[in-house]
Parts: sequence; structure tokens; C-alpha cells
Amino acid sequence: MTATLPETGDLRRALGAAVEGEVAFDDYTRHLFSRDASMYSIMPVGVVFPRHAGDVAEAVKAAGLAGVPVVPRGAGTSLAGQTVGPGLVLDFSRHMNQIVDLDPKARTALVEVGVVQDQLNQAAAPYGLMFGPDTSTSNRATIGGMIGNNSAGSGSLTFGMTIDHVRALDVVLADGSTARLEPVSEEERARRAAEPTLEGALYRELPGLVRDNAEAIATGFPPFWRRACGYRLDRLAGPGEFDLAKFVVGAEGTLVVATHALVDLVPKPRHTVYAVGHFDSTAAAIAATEDALACEPAQVELMDKTILDLSRQKIEYAGLGDILKGDPAALLFVSFSGDDRDHLTAKLDEVSRSWKRNGHGYHTLLAVTPAEQTALLKVRKSSLGLLMAAGEGTRRPLAFVEDTAVDPKHLAEYTDRFRGVLDRHGLTAGFYGHCSVGCLHIRPFVDLADPEQVTTMRAVAVEIKDLVAEYGGVNSSEHGDGLARSEFNREIFGPELYEAMRSVKHLFDPGNVLNPGKIVDAPPMTDNLRDAALPPAGPLRTRLSFEVVGGMRGAADRCMNIGLCRKSGPGVMCPSYVATRQEEHSTRGRANALVKALSEPDPAKAFGDERLHEILDLCLMCKACKSECPMSVDMATLKAEALSHHHDQHGVPLRSRIFGAIRSLNRLGSATAPLSNLPTRVPLVRRVLERTVGITAARQLPRFQRANLIRWHKGHKKHKGRETLTFLADSFTTYTEPHIGKAAIELLERAGWTVELAATGCCGRSSLSKGLLDQAKAQAGALVAHLAATEGPIVGCEPSCLFTLRDEHRAMLAGDERVDAVAARVKQVEELLTEAVGAGRLKLRADSWLAGKRVVFHGHCHQKAEVGTAATMAMLRLIPGVEVVELDTGCCGMAGSFGFEAEHYELSMTVGSDRLFPALAAEPEETVVAATGVSCRQQIFHGSARQAWHPIELLREAVVPS
Repeated sequence: MTATLPETGDLRRALGAAVEGEVAFDDYTRHLFSRDASMYSIMPVGVVFPRHAGDVAEAVKAAGLAGVPVVPRGAGTSLAGQTVGPGLVLDFSRHMNQIVDLDPKARTALVEVGVVQDQLNQAAAPYGLMFGPDTSTSNRATIGGMIGNNSAGSGSLTFGMTIDHVRALDVVLADGSTARLEPVSEEERARRAAEPTLEGALYRELPGLVRDNAEAIATGFPPFWRRACGYRLDRLAGPGEFDLAKFVVGAEGTLVVATHALVDLVPKPRHTVYAVGHFDSTAAAIAATEDALACEPAQVELMDKTILDLSRQKIEYAGLGDILKGDPAALLFVSFSGDDRDHLTAKLDEVSRSWKRNGHGYHTLLAVTPAEQTALLKVRKSSLGLLMAAGEGTRRPLAFVEDTAVDPKHLAEYTDRFRGVLDRHGLTAGFYGHCSVGCLHIRPFVDLADPEQVTTMRAVAVEIKDLVAEYGGVNSSEHGDGLARSEFNREIFGPELYEAMRSVKHLFDPGNVLNPGKIVDAPPMTDNLRDAALPPAGPLRTRLSFEVVGGMRGAADRCMNIGLCRKSGPGVMCPSYVATRQEEHSTRGRANALVKALSEPDPAKAFGDERLHEILDLCLMCKACKSECPMSVDMATLKAEALSHHHDQHGVPLRSRIFGAIRSLNRLGSATAPLSNLPTRVPLVRRVLERTVGITAARQLPRFQRANLIRWHKGHKKHKGRETLTFLADSFTTYTEPHIGKAAIELLERAGWTVELAATGCCGRSSLSKGLLDQAKAQAGALVAHLAATEGPIVGCEPSCLFTLRDEHRAMLAGDERVDAVAARVKQVEELLTEAVGAGRLKLRADSWLAGKRVVFHGHCHQKAEVGTAATMAMLRLIPGVEVVELDTGCCGMAGSFGFEAEHYELSMTVGSDRLFPALAAEPEETVVAATGVSCRQQIFHGSARQAWHPIELLREAVVPS
């Protein structure tokens, strides 16, 4: 569905004059906000990024005058289509994300609605408090989005739903006026009802509407308590104060637009422990739920084999496989929370004994400490994303019957019948969710590009709606109605209660301005489907290989918008979003922008669009999305391909040619050193370089070394070892940091290896990053030809270069059998040295200067994306007397040439300042800093004035002298 832009010109101008936040009506921004994490897509007319409540009020007024709907939006992670619509989107996440007040004594927090759940919990944690509802998307879900959906999460058995934690709301009403919604006495309600305003009308008319429909309200709602559906008239029908704040929770932005929320906080348990049952089938796991509930747990969560198998394919979740026993078809997580750990562990034993006594499962894993729980919880919180990764092309696991809930005593029978419905229709699905509250997130695989499958989907939705009603359950238990389920609300609630809800909507929103088409008067669930709305992909010849269904567009369109790239905190993805908080600078935003370009009649021409180039520009190509995004959207590769087509139309900038030829430049600089280092130290020269080429004068450039690695190796007395290996002499270890290469080679030789130097050319990494793909492919081809003729493992010290042999070479040289053979030989130096120490071929001193020191390690993004940091950490921990800590500091922000580019320098430093620089500033001066990447070491020195060692150098310092 698309609103025509000519009708919105006056609105655009009015908003530009009235609001302080940004206003965007360009095609790319509109496309980015046409999707959320659901199966729907509706093009909005524009997007406003309000800075404060006044902006929201002005935007609602202007939209109302223009006859344009308003669609409030937080993180855009809604699964039922609540945050897409043919109107003006208000993105609260960008600016309205401040915690205004936190009162530990009253156990409340006043927040802007763009505050993220984890952000609030981090602020509350020092006071022993937290926000009760616990969603799996807590690292990006906003409080406003949770209020809109009435979110619940895994802890709802203990803490209930969002509606139970909202005290008051500051809102903008449909006419642009503002109001404070809170519990009021009858006297106060009457006072407010006397006002000749829209707010006054609410207080006048709602009590009568509730009285007139008392019987329908008493009998029309589904009996089960966990409801995120319809308008909560039941909350107004009971005794006590008149509370419109709780009434609008779960209204999906159709009644009011919230700007601030006063929410309750709850005591945070000091300990949480887990019993993880292993089962041979999903049915067996569900059957064990009642025994678990009898032990009064905090949560009971299910995860099936589909998700477990997918987790094993991701480096991010590799730790899970080490702790599970056998090959379970399902896991049941039973948790207990409280302050007495002994009591909690006794509860674990009680569950374990009960399951054993009644024959449930074949093994129960007890996870008591946080260290024992990390791998388990990481996978459990990522179940949705992992399941999404199982999709192929337009056949995806869809959310349309994923939010039902029944009394847990019926769950086994209900799930069996649910599976029968799927089997009759020939559909498969993944199962996970909250057994403790009878809610399973079951997502059938459906191809929305196939009209017959769309028909099947709706038939299944109807059958499941009727099935859940048989058990007194709910069709929407925490994800809301949205576009996926609102169509069925008349049948679910009955005509009388449904008409009462329609009257509520008309009372709050007479002009149908606020997010129309949700909860009442909804379109059919099969309208506005995302995949059906896309035109066929235009013809495009790519330089890189995209081995997924749909080629390059299929690679970009794998993004299902779950928004993990909008997280802050642990991991790397996505550094540019963390720095800017702009949707277009997230992996999701860029992927959707590429889908738009690749859907144009001439995609190659679309790649020349400067707006698209602007969206892609801030991608640091860190590759974190390849490992951390559950869909493995590889934005670094997609950006490189897009850049190459941009160059085809606009030419290659001089700076890109310089950085793409970094090996030749470094070789020349080394040959003419130390003279070559002098000009780059002259401020005037640096300023000229910044103005003419765009290389920032604010950052020190690397020093060329005349005694480079190649010269040293030629004069070095060779060691004849038992076996031969090939050392990749990358452009940096060779010409600017040869001491690192020397240390590695000396250690390898002492470990018994004959080391041959591969120094014939560049791997192509630098050219690839600048979109110079023809040049990169030529460089890659030449290096692969050379390496294919060498012997033994291929090792190196610079992760970005070494792992290019394993990853990008496959995309650049598709079909070349030598590439796979070379890739299979790639190993980290750390792996071989760790083996050598274990075998006694390298002996380490107990009295090195490192003994008694603390070493903090920052891993390179490409290393973390490709293989992880386990090998480096294992090697560092071999050094006697050393305390080794891996910093969870994300991306350093340097990203090769990115941090040297004048227009990117500030962003580079902002990224580093997010976690890396503060972590280093918190370390004592005597702490030793280690980092595997040359860019990381440069950024660490520039941003913290601390010298970082390569881990290989540290091992060299601890080796017993020969």
C-alpha cells in the first residue's frame, strides 16, 4: 500500500516549520520504515524523528489537518505489523530515549518512550531493581513499544505483563492536545469530564460505554489471563480508581501516542538458577511442564531441535554444544530466582528428582553460576533470530499463529492438535516459547510469493483461532493483534464487545488518524504482504558471487527486520548504529535500502544514487553482521559490490585508489624510509593531504620500516623444521610492523616449523573494501595461485588479511577449486603455538616480566566474525602468572582506512568511545593491552595513549631463551 507523495507536500513543509526533529520524505527513508519484523510492508508518506513531546504534538496536529494517519514506532520489532502503515511514522528511538528520573525509594522510573528495556535495567541495577517484563528483544525493544503491545516475556509467570507495571502516561491525543493518563478518583474523573476537550470527552463518555456493555465485557474476553488483544475494557469495568493509563496499554498506538511513561520497578533477584531438561521429542518436553510448574519456578521455557541445530552452525553460539549431553530434540529451561542460592539449588534438585521419578527426559543439566548459564541463555534469547535463519528465499518461518496461549494444563493436548493442523496443510514449523504460561511461539514455514501458500496460511490461521478458543485461550498473548490477527477480533470477542471496542476507537480518535487498521476495522490478514509487494528483481551482473536464492537481492532480503543490529552492549554489531542511533545506519536499514535499489528496473543504475551511497557510507565493514545477525546478512560484501557499481557511474575517487593500492604504497614507503616518514609528520603537509585527498590530519599515520619483514627473512638464518608452513606476509606486518612478523616466525621455527614467506602480493582486502573489485579479484587470483603451490598450514598475524583467504576469496573467485584448498589450510598462528607449548616444543618462563600482570585483550572484528577469539585467549592464558581478560568492547571504530578518512574520523572516535576507550581508561597503568589487529592497535594508541601489543609478541616475551 502506498500513499501518493504529491498530496503530502504541504504536510512536509508544515512539519519542517513546526518540529525540531528531523523530517524525511525521501524514497529511501520511506522504504526503510515500510517494514517491521512482521510479514507486512506498507509505504509511509514520511518519517519524523521527534526530539520531545512538543514535536509529537505538532506532528499529530499537522497529520490530522492533512488527513494523513500517524504510526508510532519504537525499535520496529513488532511481529504482527503494528508499526507499519500508510501514514506519517514517528520514530521515538532516535532522540526520545532518556531516563528522566529514577526513584529507588518509590521503585519507579519516568522514561521517554524510546528508552530501551536493557537501558532501563542497567540504570536500575545499582539499586537492586529492574523492569519486570523480560522480552527476548530486551537489548533493542523500547518501553513505548512494550506499552503498545502489552509485552510480557519469559518472566510473566512472576511479573505479569507490561500493563501491570504502568503507573502513568503522558500522551498526545488524536487532535494534537496533550494529557496525563493516571489512576483518578471518581471526583477527579468528574472534574476532568467537565472540560470541553477531547480529554474531557474520554472521561465523560467512557464510564457510560462500560456500563452499557457490562455483560459483553464480563463474558466476551477469552478466559485465560495472558491477553494482549483488543481494548482492555475489563480494566475499566472493575472497582477502584478510573485508570486510563492501563486502559491504553496494548492499544498499539491506535488510541493515543505516548511520549513519557511512569513505570514500576521490581526488586531484582540476586540469583537465578536453571535446570535444563534434555528430551527426545518436543512433545516429551511439553509433557514435563506440569511437573516443573509444581515446583513453583520463575520460568519454564521450551526450545526445539530446529533452533538447537541452527545454533550449532553459528560461531556466536558455539559454546552451547560443549555443555549439552547427546543430541536432544528439545530442551526445557526451568528457572528459579531469589536471594537464597542454597534454597534455589534445592529447587533444581527437586525438579530433577521429579522428572526422573516420572520418566521425563534423559538428562537434566544444572546451571547455577552465571558462567555456567552464559551459552544457554545466549541461545535461548536468540530463538527467534535462529529460527528465522532457517528460511530460504521467500520461504520463511512466519508470525501469524505464533502468539497463542492456553492454560498450561492443556498445553500438551493443544500442541498435539496444533501440530495436526500443520501436518494436514503440509507445513513444518519451529517450536519455542513460554511453557510456564502456555504460550508457544510456533512459526510455520510459508512462501508468501506463492498465492496458494498464502491461501494455506489464512486457512491455518482460521483453524488455530478456533482451536485456541476451544481451550479458553487467547489468540494474541504478548505480540498483539496488529495486521496479522485484528481481522478475527469480531469473532473472538463477539459482535457486542467488538462494537464497544469500535466505539472506543471512535471516541479517542474521531478522525481515524492514529494507526488505523489495527485491533478494529482491520484489512484481511493477507493484504500488504511483504514478499508479494516486491517486483521481480531487475537484471544485474555482479562481480562477487552471492550463493543464496535470489542472488544479491536475496542476500539483502534475508533480513527479516528483527533488529538485533540495533542492540547496544555485548558483541560488535552494529557500530555505526550505536554511534548514530539512525535506522539507516543499522545493518537492517542498509539491507532494506539495498532491497529497494535491487528492485528497480535497472539495479546497476540505482547503485549510482547518492542517497543510497550515503546510507551505505558509514558501514565500517566490520563483518560482525555475518556472525551476529541470525540471518548472516553480510553487509561488508554487499557494500563492496554496491560500491563497485557506484564507481562504474561516478569514477573511482583518488583516495580509494590510494587505499586500494596500500601494499604498493607501503612497499614504496619502506624502500624510501626513513625519508618517506618525514612529510607525513609535517602539519602543513597533513592539512594539504586532508584538503586534497581527504585523509584526516588528526590521526598519526603509520611509520614505514626500512628493515621490513622480507629483507629480514632473506638475511635470517633459516631453521629446518620437521614440517613446513607458509607465513602470509601481509601489507602491514611486512612494511610497518615487521617486529610482529619476526616474533611469529621465530616462535614458529622454535616450535619445529620450517617457515616459508608468502610475500608476492596483496590478498585484495584493501581493494575490496574500496569497491575496486576487478583489482581485488586480480590480486586474490595471483595470491591464490602462489599459495596453492606452497606447503603446509597457511598462517598470518593480521586477521583481516588471513581470513580473506577463507571468506572473500570464495566470493571473488567462485568456481576456482584452489580457493577451497587454500582456505582449508588457513590457521591462526596462535593455534600452532598453543599446540607447541602443550607438546613441550616451546617452554615458557615463570619469571618473565609479564608474571603477575593483568593482560586485557581486544579482538579484531574479522577474527570474531570468522573464527572467534578462543585460540588467542587460550594462547595468552598459557603465559605463566598472567591474568587474562577478554574485553567485550565491540568494534574499535578504526576499520582499516575508515578511521583515516576525514569525514569519518569523528564517527570512528565515537565508536571507540562507546566501550573500548572507557574500558581501557578504567585499567591501571601497569595493565598490559593486547590486540590482534593493526587497526585496533592504532586506534587504541590514538584514543587512549596506550601501547597495545600483538598477543604473539607477549608469548615471545615469555618464552625461555634458546
